[in-house]
Amino acid sequence: MDEPVVTRRAVLRAGVLAVGVAALAPRRLFARDEGVSLAKPVVDALVNGKLVYVSPLKKDGSESSCHAEVWYFWDTNAVVIATATSGWKTRALKAGNGQARLWVGDFGPYAKAKDKVKTAPSFVARAEIDGTAETFQRLLDSYGARYPDEWGKWKPRFEKQRADGSRTVIRYTPISV
Repeated sequence: MDEPVVTRRAVLRAGVLAVGVAALAPRRLFARDEGVSLAKPVVDALVNGKLVYVSPLKKDGSESSCHAEVWYFWDTNAVVIATATSGWKTRALKAGNGQARLWVGDFGPYAKAKDKVKTAPSFVARAEIDGTAETFQRLLDSYGARYPDEWGKWKPRFEKQRADGSRTVIRYTPISV
């Protein structure tokens, strides 16, 4: 039996058809989820606050048992933190748990404030490592302004730990409220 012959014309037709389908397909199929807009009071709290509370979400969408209050800065519609590379927030992300729930407020250490935290505004965010020097510099500048009393002690640690890889910057972009 003779094998079918693939002609140049057939290859070109298939290519044109593929380009046409891609051009007509909804952009959403190819676009990354760019997040959602948060309500103005939540954004105001993020701009002016000092703490957020973070819990990675398991693959089934439920909250992890790990919760913590963290320093952060609000950067281009995202909460950005610097955390230990060996810590659970980074480990969860590297293990494929790319979402987290964040609560906005300042209630002190999570262990003492968990009931208050659960009543605070919250959102689900896509988590990703942000390794850019520009983001890290904005984080340093923001932390210096936001946490002036503690920053003299912490800034050199953050710089050293980022340089040696023991501190990771994570960006949490809201995807649902």
